[in-house]
Amino acid sequence: MQIRDEQPADKQAIFRLTTAAFESMAYSDGSEPVIIDALRENGDLTLSLVAVDGGEVVGHIAFSPVTINGVTDRWFGLGPVSVEPEKQNGGIGSKLVRQGLDWLKSHGANGCVLVGDPNYYGRFGFMSDGNLAYGDVPGKFVQWLSFDGKPPAGVIKFSPAFDT
Repeated sequence: MQIRDEQPADKQAIFRLTTAAFESMAYSDGSEPVIIDALRENGDLTLSLVAVDGGEVVGHIAFSPVTINGVTDRWFGLGPVSVEPEKQNGGIGSKLVRQGLDWLKSHGANGCVLVGDPNYYGRFGFMSDGNLAYGDVPGKFVQWLSFDGKPPAGVIKFSPAFDT
């Protein structure tokens, strides 16, 4: 398996993969593939990595800029992340997350935030201390990972693509 930057020819495969990956998730409203397309179209897709196995896109992760209390300070949001349903729980998502976080760090990011399962994302160092908020999402799901040692506090605003 190879992890590489998204190429223009990957767009349809990413849309299909993301649709399939979130189709059975009770918390999903099905907007994830549309969000990725909107991030791409509005220039907010800072990093888009794909996992390729046997010539097929089997995983994808997106990172986009966020503001905290209205301030852009080199913080990024992780998500959506998708893995082909029959290949989930095989380490593909973890490899995408790790490679994406390494890229952010090496490019001067201050940190990364997300809304997700603390049991999954905690293994990468994400934490929730109740000092970040995102809408009415319970605090334990609003997580952060600081690269510069400074914990964030305030209200997260993701790209307008997430408002679809």
